[in-house]
Amino acid sequence: MSTEDVVNDDERKSNRYHFDRHTPEYRRKFEEITEEMQGRCPVAWSDTYGGHWVASGHREVFDLARSAEYLSNDNDLKGERRGYKGISIPTPERMSTVRGGFLEMDPPEQRYWRQALNPYLSPAAVSRWIPVIDEVTRACLDERIESGRIDFVDDLANIVPAVLTLAMMGIPVKDWTVYNEPVHAAVYTRPNTPEAVRVAQLHQEMGRHLYGQMAEIRANPRPGLVNAVVTTEINGQIADDMELLGILSLIIGGGFDTTTALTARSLEWLSDNPAEREHLSRERDTLLNPATEEFLRFFTPAVGDGRTISADCEIAGTRFKEGERLWLSWAMANRDPSVFPDPNKVDLARKGNRHASFGLGIHRCIGSNVARTVFKRMVVQVLDRMPDYKCDPEGTVHYDTVGVINGMRHLPATFTPGPRLGAGLEETLEKVQQICDEQRLAEPVTVRKAQAKISG
Repeated sequence: MSTEDVVNDDERKSNRYHFDRHTPEYRRKFEEITEEMQGRCPVAWSDTYGGHWVASGHREVFDLARSAEYLSNDNDLKGERRGYKGISIPTPERMSTVRGGFLEMDPPEQRYWRQALNPYLSPAAVSRWIPVIDEVTRACLDERIESGRIDFVDDLANIVPAVLTLAMMGIPVKDWTVYNEPVHAAVYTRPNTPEAVRVAQLHQEMGRHLYGQMAEIRANPRPGLVNAVVTTEINGQIADDMELLGILSLIIGGGFDTTTALTARSLEWLSDNPAEREHLSRERDTLLNPATEEFLRFFTPAVGDGRTISADCEIAGTRFKEGERLWLSWAMANRDPSVFPDPNKVDLARKGNRHASFGLGIHRCIGSNVARTVFKRMVVQVLDRMPDYKCDPEGTVHYDTVGVINGMRHLPATFTPGPRLGAGLEETLEKVQQICDEQRLAEPVTVRKAQAKISG
């Protein structure tokens, strides 16, 4: 590198900020750090994790995310293309052999996969599952309703999204426990720690189970996202098994932890703000939809994504060079006061809520319809059946690091006990599996349009 290049590099990177979203300090000081970065350097260079750019301002994040011609999601594991490292900063060890599905692909490959999966994840496709979501939620609450005690993470928010995700995939719903711990632990465990090694082992075990499901569905096809993935041809070819595992793992990760995080954080806030909780319950017909968007904005479950600059360019007033890494912070963009008045306050009726919680541009979350629907159905039943619940701050455990997902490990609460309404969870899951099999609920919406029928 010439002296001139060094000088130009220093000039390009003159807006510097020590940014490490994986530290507990970042979680504790999120609002302070966000305000400082947006006020001083909405696009900044950080020397952490080998050096990378960080975009925190809403306009800057928006402009960058929609500049797909200059940004790449590619994770080039085998060094066959340009050696790019995907969407994680730093790159976790467990991703060293498997790409993160189509979220770590560029067009046109990425587009083929989204087109193949849309018939399973569109609003019409998801609405077919509402009776199943309601039934599993009911069973989870019935397990705790007579005791007057619940952990909203362990007993509800971990279970419902996981069961639904497996049902939509065509994997036996009773196996949700096989996937639960590795999926959640992968996002609350800090990288490069001894615990991360154990989590990687759990992911390998989960991968073996998932591979077994792929093989079984190939041999004896049954409807669902797994069948869609293993039969999708791109340019006349089916991807290799490791690629398919990455795509299925992306679906599982997106289906499990993001909705769990959103639900737990929102229920905690509603406990701390009982008047707002009563208002939401009373005015749900008009307030539930904007409240859902506001919780998405304020808590931003999936906090951001990494990119690689794929060509020298200037965007949002910053000059980037090919090969440099960039972090797009959806969470920080969602607190930009130029777009969201009083951004650090929850306003359940906020209008014009153009949040970035599902991402922006061509990689916007394909599962957003699932997340919104599951969240609303769980919250409404809690409001109806546990209207006076109070969370216990002493037993509450937030993720130490919110570097990937802004979630919680435990959210215990007490409430006035009530009566059970039906069967327990184990019996309900057997019933749900029978319904899925007999009604072929996991077919694409182009084949099956009718909503699930739940008998008494």
